Amino acid sequence: MKRENYRPRIIDKKVDQYLAAFGAVCIEGPKWCGKTWTSSAHSKSEIFIGDPSGNFQNRQLAELSPALILDGETPRLIDEWQEVPPIWDAVRHQVDQTAQKGQFILTGSATPNHKGILHSGAGRIGRLRMRPMSLFESGGSCGAVSLEELCAGKITPAMTGEIRLEQLIDYILRGGWPANIDAPLEQAILLPRQYLTAVINDDIYRIDGIKRDVHKMELLLRSLARNECTTAANRKLRQDVLAVDDADIHPETVSNYLDVFSRLFLTDNLPPFSSNIRSSVRIKQAEKRRLSDPSLACALLKATPQILMGDLQTLGFLFESLCERDLKIYAESFDAHLYHYQDYSNREIDAVVELADGSWCAFEIKLGANQVDKAAAGLIRLRDEIKKDGGVPPRTLCVICGLSNAAYQRPDGVFVVPITALRN
Repeated sequence: MKRENYRPRIIDKKVDQYLAAFGAVCIEGPKWCGKTWTSSAHSKSEIFIGDPSGNFQNRQLAELSPALILDGETPRLIDEWQEVPPIWDAVRHQVDQTAQKGQFILTGSATPNHKGILHSGAGRIGRLRMRPMSLFESGGSCGAVSLEELCAGKITPAMTGEIRLEQLIDYILRGGWPANIDAPLEQAILLPRQYLTAVINDDIYRIDGIKRDVHKMELLLRSLARNECTTAANRKLRQDVLAVDDADIHPETVSNYLDVFSRLFLTDNLPPFSSNIRSSVRIKQAEKRRLSDPSLACALLKATPQILMGDLQTLGFLFESLCERDLKIYAESFDAHLYHYQDYSNREIDAVVELADGSWCAFEIKLGANQVDKAAAGLIRLRDEIKKDGGVPPRTLCVICGLSNAAYQRPDGVFVVPITALRN
């Protein structure tokens, strides 16, 4: 169905591929990231389970008999299917009966528990994760450099234009929400704040009907924001909560709340790189903490342009989160995956892109151009140490920079690319 003013998304190509390969496609991700608009652009009929019309008639029909809402021209969009979990089995059964590809597109902003779902849908329903917009999708990147080509060791040197610190702060605060693209920054800052309010006061209860301590959930979210782009353990998060709130919070409660945040796509952690480097150095297995968009961390920290301008350390972590959001979107478009690397010899790599053939590329993320030399030297040193240990070195070394006006390859072989010039 044609949507007026629909802005193409990088995931569009994957949606077409999955519709050709599976009977149904489930597009999951945070609320307000554009799932419905994108799915609608690929569908020929649609039904919205959360539509309040007729006293939520669509939901009532789905609860009465999920099969009733499947009738329509295909691909048929079923929006927010998790409101009535039995829809999943009805779709899976219909796909089995007809054996046709591309029949349904399901969207979901929460992963329900398995109660009421009898079958995983494996082989019938393909899953895609959608994220807020990258800078290339929202217009903040000129797209002069392809990540896929960069990972193959190719780059066309280009002057990409001056970027001011105020611009980067703007991109971080407004986030990748489609509704924020043309909004003044003062208004754009309100959206992630309202997003969090809606999730905490409504969606968390609706996911499974369990009442939780809203105050402690807010404190835990603030701790996640303070530890954005770090490998803080659950113990550290619990200590943060205890430092503010006199009441105790059980370690199992912390784990439970983190699981709920994940099921609502509030978090989007970076897993540790686990490729066999064949080194005697043990690799830490801690995930890097990340909220699904840096604007959410800003909202929790009550950050403003003035505050971030005066706290460059915090700004650096938020910029790293912005870059990792975009790198994930770009990498997954060509079947690569994003990780981070950290070992017990204190060797770290901000981001690792592992390609489909098993090769990998190392990325350091730096806000200022004055940090490029040190970052490049660190990447070269790590590559040489991995070689010395008998491991497989990275194919590409790159510094992703904020305040840089050019994309190029240094004499030592390290690439330098502004995040505002990157695309998939």
